[in-house]
Amino acid sequence: MMTTPLSMSEAVSPDLLDLARCMAGDFSNQKQALENAKNYAHIHVLFRPLPLEFFSGIGFYSEQVYDYDLWSPYRQGIHRLVAQSDQIYIENYSLKDAFLYAGAARNLDILNTISPDKIQRRPNCAMVFRRDGELWRGSVEPGNLCLIESNGCQTYLISEVEVTESTWVSLDRGMDVNTHQQIWGSRFGPLRFEKRESFADEVSAIP
Repeated sequence: MMTTPLSMSEAVSPDLLDLARCMAGDFSNQKQALENAKNYAHIHVLFRPLPLEFFSGIGFYSEQVYDYDLWSPYRQGIHRLVAQSDQIYIENYSLKDAFLYAGAARNLDILNTISPDKIQRRPNCAMVFRRDGELWRGSVEPGNLCLIESNGCQTYLISEVEVTESTWVSLDRGMDVNTHQQIWGSRFGPLRFEKRESFADEVSAIP
């Protein structure tokens, strides 16, 4: 699905800004990991706002890291938020030479070295968010076309997310494209994160 550059009305959409400010932060599932260490590692999910000029609108750099190795993320990404009628569409991008930007969510000097020519769109892997009261619910765009290879097996991503101002709950699963059986991802239920640090004050609208 193709999107167009943000219009001025989209850039100042109250819903888009609200979701962005909910997302902006360092989230930790420490409580879940302590209560059930056998099934859940202690993980941080970080979403750091990009400079406004990166997308001429609101975007994020993200990384997921184990608590014991905070400077070696196992997943990194770039995300662009676009308002579309009653939903927020979040485009997902991969980073070329992602290791060069490890720690960018914690160090703005590293973050500011990321440029648009260093990213590549992940086709069919956008997330679609809709408001549900004080909660935002998101899922990967329909079609089962967000493909990820895992140990020689081609899988499609099923991703479900719930976001509030202080929490992030997510469940990602990789399903075999032929058998539709789960190949990777949690088999014990969603990861439940609590916001430990907010970056919401770094989110701003286009004037």
